[in-house]
Amino acid sequence: MLQAMSQTSFQGRKTGEAADVLEAMVKDDNCFKVLTLAGAMTVAQMGLVICDFIDCFGFDCLVSTGALMLHGLNQSIGGRHYKVPHGVSDRILYHSGFNRVYDTLELEENMDQGEEFLQKVLNNTDPEKIWSSFEICTILGEHLASTMPADSRSPFKSAFQRDVPIFIPALSDSEIGLDIGLRRHEHRLGQGPPFSYNPFLDWEKYVEMVESAVEQGKKLAIFTIGGGVPRNWAQQVGPYLDIRGARLGEEYGAFARFHYAVRISTALVQDGGLSGCTYEEGVSWGKIVPPEEGGMTAEVFCDATIAWPLITKAVMERIGA
Repeated sequence: MLQAMSQTSFQGRKTGEAADVLEAMVKDDNCFKVLTLAGAMTVAQMGLVICDFIDCFGFDCLVSTGALMLHGLNQSIGGRHYKVPHGVSDRILYHSGFNRVYDTLELEENMDQGEEFLQKVLNNTDPEKIWSSFEICTILGEHLASTMPADSRSPFKSAFQRDVPIFIPALSDSEIGLDIGLRRHEHRLGQGPPFSYNPFLDWEKYVEMVESAVEQGKKLAIFTIGGGVPRNWAQQVGPYLDIRGARLGEEYGAFARFHYAVRISTALVQDGGLSGCTYEEGVSWGKIVPPEEGGMTAEVFCDATIAWPLITKAVMERIGA
């Protein structure tokens, strides 16, 4: 169906083209693949699609918002999401302990269970450790892998089992960040262990992975849902390495620009916002390889809950997954 759609017009064509680019990056064995995630994708029941990118497509790392990963964690430990009932005001939802995400409810009880799970896991770690987000995600995945049923799936579990790091650059902008903030506040009150966190440990780990891939002659690929911090944080590695070369005199065998790139988003370009900027604009920043140099890109202006599963399933069929 998507092969046929790629020969139509408008966003149908773009969706078909996106499947072609994803297929190319998945079939390229000499490729380092990054998935960036924004928006309420786990609330929207897209968690298994994330697992498919790890388990079937061999993506090498994830970059996500903290809220998205927390909602997925809540599902992994038994939390459920519900449709918003018609005719119920947000005021009533608030007083009833329901948090609304457009047409779906996240229970405050889920948040409390997620906080309890996180603190339980952190309580069994070295209190003097300086943490990064990918290390927090790793131990959460390790605990889920040992406690969830063998045939169950979750992004944290799949990432741990495949040794795929999950980076959350804006960790403090999430319920996980609030839980860690509470833990730090409790320590200041003398009621709990210390907790140290350094977000640059994430950046250094990610850059190290990209550098290693570039040194091995691998192409870089990125698949983006939405925009926000995850998208730009992952893409800015090229300019960063350029700056290091220019200011520190370091030499690199190749620029860390993305050869394959797919973006599914409804962010508009007209207001100049970063989430809406095109891949053509990214070329000017040294983030994306232009088509003239062999780059393959596709941008789909569509709700990700429509286009993303279709693209994923199409490529799974093409590779026999």
